[in-house]
Amino acid sequence: MLIRFRLANHRSIRDEHELSLIGTEFNEGTARTTGLHHKGRDVSVLPALGVFGANASGKSNLVGGLRFMRDAVRESFADWAKVPGVVPREPFKLNAAAREETSLFEVDLVLGRDPVRYTYGFELSDSRVEAEWLHAYPHGRRSVWFDREAGRPEAEGGEFVFRGAGFRGRRDDLVALTRPNALFVSVGATLNDPQLSMVHRWFLNHLWPVTPGKDVAARTRWTEQLLMHEDRADEYHERIGRLLKAADLGLTGIDVDNKTGEIRLRHRTPDGAEAPLDFLTEESLGTHAWFDFLGPMLAALDDGSTLLVDELDSSLHPTLAAEVVRIFQDPSSNPCGAQLIFTTHDATLLGSAVLDRPLGRDQVWFAAKKRSGETEIYPLTEAKPRKEENLERGYLRGRYGGVPRVTAGELVRELSSQRDKASV
Repeated sequence: MLIRFRLANHRSIRDEHELSLIGTEFNEGTARTTGLHHKGRDVSVLPALGVFGANASGKSNLVGGLRFMRDAVRESFADWAKVPGVVPREPFKLNAAAREETSLFEVDLVLGRDPVRYTYGFELSDSRVEAEWLHAYPHGRRSVWFDREAGRPEAEGGEFVFRGAGFRGRRDDLVALTRPNALFVSVGATLNDPQLSMVHRWFLNHLWPVTPGKDVAARTRWTEQLLMHEDRADEYHERIGRLLKAADLGLTGIDVDNKTGEIRLRHRTPDGAEAPLDFLTEESLGTHAWFDFLGPMLAALDDGSTLLVDELDSSLHPTLAAEVVRIFQDPSSNPCGAQLIFTTHDATLLGSAVLDRPLGRDQVWFAAKKRSGETEIYPLTEAKPRKEENLERGYLRGRYGGVPRVTAGELVRELSSQRDKASV
């Protein structure tokens, strides 16, 4: 379970920013308890969080930063070795000083049946891992499994420092195999160290990025694989079929050829009969979008994973997008504690008489672009909205930021001005 993500100097995000999924006093009953305590209070974690913002505000770079961290943990040992002395990071490019500074990525996680909090992070330059750390908090007390700092003097412990008996792995062997441009956690997982593999597995198996419109084939295969699951095909067939029907797409059922993988969706006819349509050639883009999304959503719900969705509204109608949020919010449909983090332009998710706001105030964040080109990330709670406040109206009127700085009719006047100049 993800409780916090911190990053700096990644694409448009120049300064350090933190995205928190810890429920606050504004929480409206959706947060889940973690079994952890802080200052005598239970720590609750949000099952869903939405990041709103204008086009090119940097909200995609926020979730992209978490995706980059996932890829780095998964690939640094093998893939980064192909180009020695190079780290494929993307620092802020609109400031010369930023290109020389490190990029920071850090998460706080809750892992294990007996929940323990872990903080894992690293800093990268263009050529190497400049710092890396993993701290555990059993019983609320910090245990430093390792601290890594490039260029640290031997008199202070050298590049790697292990404190206490928290990390029990083969320290010397793992350190010897860790290249300057590889993460220690990646090396440890490759060599089956059980402690480092636990953190690695979260990135490998429980953090799933989805970008509608860019990885459609992968998501379609995901749904198809559930329908042909070796042990649970009938169960997934029933669940996916019911969700397709519930979306009011005019569907009555689904047929799958287990030998060829061919899918046909059955539709109602005016006389009450059924007619199958070929999925690839005859179904609408809207039907494809909902079908494709069901695979990663159901898999995340079943595994208790964190689903990252960039532009949730790009292929789903606002009503369906709101229902997706409600699915993650409701413990009966999300019993394993899965999480949904998404970006969107869809102001209706902030509340209207029709959709009945699916997000609590502490589940709303904004991305805004400064005139310097830097992205700011901040929560709605900073604006201290009243409980009865119409968040949709306030957002569209610019009260919270994160909307385009365009006045009504500005683009029309710009085009008219261009025509007038051209005709002179």
